[in-house]
Amino acid sequence: MKANYGYKDGSGEYYITIDSDLCTGCGSCVTACPAEVFTVVADEFSLDDEQVAIVAEAQRNKLKYACAPCKPVGERSPLPCVAACRPGAIEHSW
Repeated sequence: MKANYGYKDGSGEYYITIDSDLCTGCGSCVTACPAEVFTVVADEFSLDDEQVAIVAEAQRNKLKYACAPCKPVGERSPLPCVAACRPGAIEHSW
């Protein structure tokens, strides 16, 4: 299941999508993110007490600003959280 965290305003759409079917709950995104956007919690849809990464509640309405320092200028290299996610469960909308 894909979960979208973020918001849309007059300047654009700012969403982080995490695919819980791919996420292993390893926490690599938590370590890679200097803005502490991610946290790992128990997957509420799992019957096996699996862990999954989510965007922290306090960060959801500030993603445009929290993620801005990691956004490359010019060259399109992956963001640290995306690069750290080995299963490829994280996507950014902008």
